Amino acid sequence: MPEAASSLTAWSNFYVMTGSSAAALTGLMFVVITIVTGEDRLRRSQDGISIFSTPTVWHFCAALLISAMLSAPWHTLAIPGVLLACGGLFALGYVSRLAYLTSRLRNYSADVEDWVWYVVLPFAAYGAVLAGGIGLFTATMNGLFALAAAVVLLMFIGIHNAWDVVTFIATGRAAALPSSDGEGPSSDDSANAQTSERGMSGSK
Repeated sequence: MPEAASSLTAWSNFYVMTGSSAAALTGLMFVVITIVTGEDRLRRSQDGISIFSTPTVWHFCAALLISAMLSAPWHTLAIPGVLLACGGLFALGYVSRLAYLTSRLRNYSADVEDWVWYVVLPFAAYGAVLAGGIGLFTATMNGLFALAAAVVLLMFIGIHNAWDVVTFIATGRAAALPSSDGEGPSSDDSANAQTSERGMSGSK
């Protein structure tokens, strides 16, 4: 059995599990995006969609791609190493661009949590992909562990960010509901609606 195949065999169950999960979660994101585009307030902010929603699909797809690549019967790890290193480098540039666009949002000011989950952690995950791809040339086991950590991190980032989108939508709808006396939103609801409107303009 070639050395590459023997190294990847031990990870086969892991990547089958993560690949299947990433594929299912990617499909779920299409449902979330459908809900997002159904909101009139969110429809007005394409910047928010591209900064907060689209990258979540990217993260799930990246986890799926890595899992698929490392499930293939390679005869040498050099080819997936090059592809993953190049992909990680490209993704780092993509996240850097997202950080720039986030800092220039006019209708929404990203808080610390936003920066951590939408910029810092993805940057760390794709940095691990780059390091893992390079590691396949020198320290195979270390490279495989780095890639596995990146896949898991990307999936948790995607799950958190997808939930963030849904809860933002749910909060906005709840704030717009009339009060129990049927005479329209209460003062507290109106305040919540204004807060939600500010957050929703970011289209998370």
